[in-house]
Amino acid sequence: MIVSILQVIQNLVMQGLVLYRYALVIYFLLSWMPGGYQSGIGQFLTRICEPYVSVFRQFVPPIGMISLAGLVAFFALNFIEYGVAAVFNILYNLLMIIG
Repeated sequence: MIVSILQVIQNLVMQGLVLYRYALVIYFLLSWMPGGYQSGIGQFLTRICEPYVSVFRQFVPPIGMISLAGLVAFFALNFIEYGVAAVFNILYNLLMIIG
């Protein structure tokens, strides 16, 4: 029972991270389109992606006119995904030991 609830939670979290990764890709592609951020989708993606990417802009300096903060943020999201999967694996193992 608890394991199945944990699996549902893990699936929801992992799917949320996958959707956020797609949102980041679209957000980055909008920078190549004139007025992309002013569209409705652009404004929505800016509200959900910019707070995350801005954390990396504080630490990753631009190289010339190119900011690599988005790329670093994208790869960091992969590490976050691995971390979430590891936490759920630990929880599964604990539940197997207990139950």
